[in-house]
Amino acid sequence: MTQSIPPIDKVAWILLRDGKLLSTRNHGRELFYFPGGKREAGEQDLDTLVREIKEELTVDIRRETARLYGVFEALADAQNTPRLVTMACYFASYDGMLKPSNEIAEMAWFTYADRHRVSLVDTLVFDQLRADNLLGNVT
Repeated sequence: MTQSIPPIDKVAWILLRDGKLLSTRNHGRELFYFPGGKREAGEQDLDTLVREIKEELTVDIRRETARLYGVFEALADAQNTPRLVTMACYFASYDGMLKPSNEIAEMAWFTYADRHRVSLVDTLVFDQLRADNLLGNVT
C-alpha cells in the first residue's frame, strides 16, 4: 500500500497593476512564481502571506484589505516524484516600496502573453484572471 504524499501548501499574493500581474523569480530558477510561499506550522493564510511578502518584497501587507481570490491546485514543478501544490491566492493592499529581497533574483509585471513563463499552478490563476477580465493580453 502506497502512502500518499501531502500537497505542498502555499499562499500567494495576486497584485495587479494596469492589467499586469506581479511575478517573481528566485535565484537558480527559470520559471516565475507569484510572491508568497509555504505555510509554517500553525500559521493561518494571512500570517503566511504577511510573512512571506515581507521576506520576499520588503513591503507590509495590510491584513484588513486581504481577500481570497481562490484556491488553485496543480502538479508542482521541480519535484522528484509527482506532487500536488495547493495555492490559496489573495488580493491585498500594501505599504512600502516593492523591492526584491536577497532570495528574489527578478521581479516582473506580466500580461497573459507571458503565461508560458510561470509555474503550472500559476497558469491556472492567469487563466482565471483573464476569464474575469482582470489581466491584459499584451505587453
